[in-house]
Amino acid sequence: MHWDRIEAVTFDLDGTLLQYERSPGEVLQRAYERCGIEPIFPVEEYYARYDEFAEQYESQERLRAECFAALAAEHGADPEQGRAVAAAFTDERDQSRVEFLPGAERVLTAASDQYQTAVITNGAADAQRQKIEAAGIDDHVETVVVAGAECPPKPATESFEQVLTRLGVDPARAVHVGDTPETDVAGANAVGMASLLIGAAASVDAEPTAQYASIADCSVFESSEPQATESEET
Repeated sequence: MHWDRIEAVTFDLDGTLLQYERSPGEVLQRAYERCGIEPIFPVEEYYARYDEFAEQYESQERLRAECFAALAAEHGADPEQGRAVAAAFTDERDQSRVEFLPGAERVLTAASDQYQTAVITNGAADAQRQKIEAAGIDDHVETVVVAGAECPPKPATESFEQVLTRLGVDPARAVHVGDTPETDVAGANAVGMASLLIGAAASVDAEPTAQYASIADCSVFESSEPQATESEET
């Protein structure tokens, strides 16, 4: 990667910059307990279907209700039970109760000191905006695109293209940082951006420009002349 050509850095939100104070699994278990029913489906099934429902509903509450109803039905339970669990989940989940992953705020600040910066995140607009506001991320970035609400979710290229247009930056002069090969790396690669993968295993179909074990290890933005890591393709 020719760092002297980079003008903009975009970041994924969930799992890259931010995490919930309580894990989604903990919140779902508490929701089942509040409803007085045995678990119907694991939290992993909810997140596997999240982007599908995010394309249909702008509200996080409605998205979750319809997703939980569908999952309940697929497991042979009453869809209304799923909606009840979704309501309890909403009561338990406070979107403002988020925190930066270790090292993430430092990396974001370092990037924003040198480059134009933005967030590209999949999800419901209300929930994602609440997280961004609670963490003060608006102070570090020029723009935010909530894919799924404003345009098709990543890996579709529209969200990346919107950000690049707003920043006035050519794709070849931008890099995207994210934790998911199938959405972050694939989407960035498709539009012609460089991609930095955080934490996850790389995919042969979505190979990143460079990879780091955690956002805390992503030190390339912390000097005026960032150095390539050993994992970077040359």
